[in-house]
Amino acid sequence: MSGGHATGPGAQGAGTPPGELGARVMGWADELAGATETPGALTVTFCSEAHAAAAGTLLGWMRDSGFDEAHIDPVGNVVGRYRAGRAGARQLLTGSHYDTVRDGGRYDGRLGILAPMAAVGELSRRGERLAHDVVVIGFSDEEGVRFGSTFLGSSAVVGRFDRRLLERRDGSGVSMREAMLAAGLSPERIGEAAMSATDTIGYVEIHIEQGPVLLERRLALGAVTAINGAVRLMIELHGESGHAGTTPMPVRHDAACAAAELVLQVEARCAGVPGLVGTCGILETPGGSVNVIPGRCRVSVDVRAPDDAVRDAALADIRAGLEAIAARRGVRFDVERILEAGATAVDPALKALWLDVIRELGQPPFELASGAGHDAICLAGFCPMAMLFVRCGNGGVSHSPDETMTAEDADLAARAFLAYVRHTSRREEGR
Repeated sequence: MSGGHATGPGAQGAGTPPGELGARVMGWADELAGATETPGALTVTFCSEAHAAAAGTLLGWMRDSGFDEAHIDPVGNVVGRYRAGRAGARQLLTGSHYDTVRDGGRYDGRLGILAPMAAVGELSRRGERLAHDVVVIGFSDEEGVRFGSTFLGSSAVVGRFDRRLLERRDGSGVSMREAMLAAGLSPERIGEAAMSATDTIGYVEIHIEQGPVLLERRLALGAVTAINGAVRLMIELHGESGHAGTTPMPVRHDAACAAAELVLQVEARCAGVPGLVGTCGILETPGGSVNVIPGRCRVSVDVRAPDDAVRDAALADIRAGLEAIAARRGVRFDVERILEAGATAVDPALKALWLDVIRELGQPPFELASGAGHDAICLAGFCPMAMLFVRCGNGGVSHSPDETMTAEDADLAARAFLAYVRHTSRREEGR
């Protein structure tokens, strides 16, 4: 068999009624949320019992949905393959992560596994084969909560797993190697999780937006233009402690006041530039006391943008502003750069195809950048990559039990993926 059109038994039958794929996705998400380390809150960290339970559940659903092959690889990724209707076909990769933050939401990451699963189930039900394989991957660790091992699962798939991580220990002193062995995984066989870039058309990821942009515009779907690059700084300001009652205001060297100025400067510098965001999430006065002028203050700065030049220009201005604040207030400062990640561009052709699919579904085409990191970052250096964002409700809140989405939007996500793979199949036929 070959081609992007339906072939095989039942291929000409009626499609699944509107809403049914979405209901399936939402039901799966609810059931998957039952596997948790903390009753009453959704927490699934790498190699926990809840992690193994979630992986086993996904594996069973893949098999029930008609995947030709499904397995858990040596690093805990759940991998399902729906084979093409011809030999020697290439593969289209999709997926997202099934681990969570502590007390997280049930759609972050998991929508990108469940919506393609529902779409493959529809292909299988209709006996429809494509001109390429569809590979759905539930990545084992994207959040990095337990070991600080961000993109652990996806780095193994692209053959860039850092084996030094195996010696990293969690808060209880358990090494990653020990945790993997206890969970029945195979740290010595991680290399077997790697896939072939030569045989890969690309990687596409469906994800809830984790923000309010689509919601505020009353749009269900959006094509991602880029994943923001980020720089994180930890700044320590050194002033002079003094008695809160006896030190006159004009002669103080208050580290906390300097930090407060810095926080407002970050806000002002980033507020007027589209796509640029700045956050000071840590503000501490170590050893502070209610009646002592703070002589020391720590403040974090996180600046992100879809363009590295825009991000770096903001950082330069923030640094200049910090120097001016310090000179005026008579304080010193130290800056530690704790993270730097470049912006990740999506493949223009794969993104354009998402826009075509959005139009086909009767939705207005819309593009937006991603402010959060995704497994797609790891895949982007391996093969062409693109992402589809799906609206989330409740103000766009994510990484929270208050994270929501509708069954109607879940249905659109699954149908969008179904339309997408039919398009890529037709393109493969023309190669």
